[in-house]
Amino acid sequence: MIQPSAVERLIGLTTFYTPQHGVGGILRFNPEDFIVEEIQASFPTDSQGHFLLVWVQSRNWETNDLIRELANKLHISKNRISFAGTKDKRAVTSQVFCFYRITEEKIQSISIPDVTCEILHRTIKRVKIGDLNGNKFTITIRDIDPSVNRDQVEQIIQELQVLNGFPNFFGVQRFGGIRPITHLVGRAMVNADFEQAVMIYLTKTSPFEGEDATFTRKKLAKTLDFKQGFHEFPYRLRYEKILMQHLSTNPDDFTGALQKLPGNLLTMFVYAFQSYLFNKMLSQRIIKKLPLNEAIIGDDILPITRSGISKESIRVSNQNMKKVNEQILKGKAVVSSIIPGSDTTYSNGPMGEIQEAVINEEHVDIRDFIIPEIPSASSYGTKRAILSPISTISSVVDEDEFNKSRQKLTLSFSLVKGSYATSFLREIMKLEDITKY
Repeated sequence: MIQPSAVERLIGLTTFYTPQHGVGGILRFNPEDFIVEEIQASFPTDSQGHFLLVWVQSRNWETNDLIRELANKLHISKNRISFAGTKDKRAVTSQVFCFYRITEEKIQSISIPDVTCEILHRTIKRVKIGDLNGNKFTITIRDIDPSVNRDQVEQIIQELQVLNGFPNFFGVQRFGGIRPITHLVGRAMVNADFEQAVMIYLTKTSPFEGEDATFTRKKLAKTLDFKQGFHEFPYRLRYEKILMQHLSTNPDDFTGALQKLPGNLLTMFVYAFQSYLFNKMLSQRIIKKLPLNEAIIGDDILPITRSGISKESIRVSNQNMKKVNEQILKGKAVVSSIIPGSDTTYSNGPMGEIQEAVINEEHVDIRDFIIPEIPSASSYGTKRAILSPISTISSVVDEDEFNKSRQKLTLSFSLVKGSYATSFLREIMKLEDITKY
């Protein structure tokens, strides 16, 4: 079995599902190589509604950065703009944005490089995270060796199609991309070590980050001079600067420093740690050769309804296992694992043993996901499907126009919301450098 890279293993990705060698290559050579289009949810039209829906197409804009730019252009709080799903920066994306109490004329007056806005309609309902049906992708992988042929690609794809999906791992973006450390910050927060949480975020380096950031992080680790660090850290590291601005005058108040950060960033730290634990559990299920598209005794399955995957699970027993697996085969249910939190209940059987073993290995007490010092970052836990379906997939291998001695692979496919395209692509590419995802 091919082994994941050292960095992947650090975020809980300790195995692949498919045994074949990957095609390698480079992802996101340019933004046009990663095209994402939201599959919209339905929002009722109401001409008197306070919320204006706008179809926004952007190139090389991360969603939160674009929100800030839109808010600046409109001279409004960014809290008046919402969206259904976060998109990565180095991509061409199309998605719905929702503006509260904004006129069509103001939207039409906006001018932002590489951004176009198309007004859809007004509605009475605010768009929130998760209000989408999925995403369509057209992704080009470049710099592939000429020896790779379409049959090799199809062999991996067919194995996943037999599985009816791919392992529903959380992708590297969940952990910070080029500096995958958010789960380490989250672990420290769950353990109530807020000084460690802050220092990891400020000083932990990555070989994939810029030299200026690496230099200033290492210097701060030695000097612990937050005032100097505030002035020396690159401007783009704005959250680090927020922490150090507080610590410059309150050098021992690490909890207070964290509370200066946006609330969604604090919860993201804890979510990242939970995601790491989920990844480890799913990796172990694959390593132990337990099925992903079939329930075994003790598993918790999630029914699939018209509105999506249910949050209420059903425990699999001798009595219901046959019926449950019939529902899974029909695409009406999925096997799940836990995203640990304070209210977590382990599965029974082999999956429950895996879950408990991972929690014990990580020296976690699930009750500690309640964080009294930062209540908004607390988490009760939930369950997540261990398999992500993939549909309308096609592949083309041809010459790479940017390097005619190499090839490119273009993949088109659709995913349900909450799934990571990079978790599918890692099965195809099997890279050692996760920043290329």
